[in-house]
Amino acid sequence: MSTITRAACIGGGVIGGAWAARFALAGIDVNIFDPHPEAERIIGEVMANAERAYGMLTMAPLPPRGRFTFCKSVQEAVEDVDWIQESVPERLPLKRGVITEIDAAARPDALIGSSTSGLLPSDLQTEMKHPERMFVAHPYNPVYLLPLVELVGGKKTSPETIRRAEAAVAEIGMKGVVIAKEIEAFVGDRLLEALWREALWLIKDDICDTETLDDVMRYSFGMRWAQMGLFETYRIAGGEAGMRHFLAQFGPCLKWPWTKFTDVVDLDDALVEKIGAQSDKQAAGRSIRELERIRDVNLVGIMHALKAGDGGKGWGAGKLLADFEKRLWAKGGDQSKTHDASGPLRLVDTRVNAAWVDYNGHMTEHRYLQLFGDTSDALLRLIGVDFAYVEAGHSYYTVETHIRHLGEAKLGQALYTTLQLVSSDDKRIHFFTRIHDAASGDVIATAEQMMLHVDAKAGKSVPAPAEVMAKLRPIAEAHAKLPVPEGVGRHVGQRR
Repeated sequence: MSTITRAACIGGGVIGGAWAARFALAGIDVNIFDPHPEAERIIGEVMANAERAYGMLTMAPLPPRGRFTFCKSVQEAVEDVDWIQESVPERLPLKRGVITEIDAAARPDALIGSSTSGLLPSDLQTEMKHPERMFVAHPYNPVYLLPLVELVGGKKTSPETIRRAEAAVAEIGMKGVVIAKEIEAFVGDRLLEALWREALWLIKDDICDTETLDDVMRYSFGMRWAQMGLFETYRIAGGEAGMRHFLAQFGPCLKWPWTKFTDVVDLDDALVEKIGAQSDKQAAGRSIRELERIRDVNLVGIMHALKAGDGGKGWGAGKLLADFEKRLWAKGGDQSKTHDASGPLRLVDTRVNAAWVDYNGHMTEHRYLQLFGDTSDALLRLIGVDFAYVEAGHSYYTVETHIRHLGEAKLGQALYTTLQLVSSDDKRIHFFTRIHDAASGDVIATAEQMMLHVDAKAGKSVPAPAEVMAKLRPIAEAHAKLPVPEGVGRHVGQRR
């Protein structure tokens, strides 16, 4: 069993609450236990940020949101669930005790993951009756957006458990990276700790302040790391000779006494206050929630850019997002829905999010085109031109578009689109799309478009197959009875 149908989160802080949001947005009901008196408020705020982020992240049809059930005990929370994620504070006796309590109450086949950022799974398993199903599932914040989760088994963890966990996280849009051997802090935090240690020395020694250090990272290698890791980046740096040349050229530098990796900085009160004051200045009055929202918008933008990488196939986290969207469309795409063709087809419902607006708070021009494109994609899925169809070598290509801007879409505004076929044959689809304000129904923008059915490999237009025409023809016949939309056939600058 790899699909999670119900999950439990034990601990609802920054990590536990974000795990709950990740599960819920994948359509999974979540039991939550956290004795903190404000747990429901905290998790509710995390969930609100997660929903906002997913609204920007994808137009694919998300499943109905999973329900949160706040429980009064660990035992109540873990009964009859498929995956239990422990995210209590990073203290070995506490974590071991909670995991042992989970083990005693959970189904024998339930997976138990720990969010620990450094404790060994073997140390957490020692008092369990079923240690073979316990492992580390170490995510990165924000869990609902960043897809990586390190999967680390202990001495008593079965290989089957790791295989099941890797398959299960893929279903919720995450990349399970299996770490071959358990080691304190695993892989990601080992790298982060080395960077963090050096950064603290640079601040303590007055080499730079926190903002300067962050600028060095985000304007240089931070951007490189977002799309290629360390070794692939250095392979390119080696030129045509690749990694071997890079190691030969720069390997000797490792013996130079540049860094202080082996020295531990003394985080005394003075240094803590120094870093704290610089961090306060850098934040410029922004609250943690404001910074979280800024972070989420930026991460979504990076993932969208990566989704377009490698000639549209996707790269890194962007490819993972594209693959996740394919699964979402396959499970809940328009081909599974019934649409009333007696009028224009209502195909997309959305809301203008922060990544879509300009400095005036209005939706930018290219987002209108994106929304029209999402609508034409929805039509294609409706007639059977889905991912599998395109991968088999055929598709429809847009050859002409005329957009009219009749109003303004603003930040937070709910919108929907309608599409009306104007004409079609075995090679062409001519249609007219409107973007509407969801509250009033007023038309904000229109697009008239023509698409050709093509053989992508041959690079030429060809007739669509009978199965596609069988789905297109009833829509075309119904829409032929509708009045021709106002604006069809207009050219740029034509008077109304």
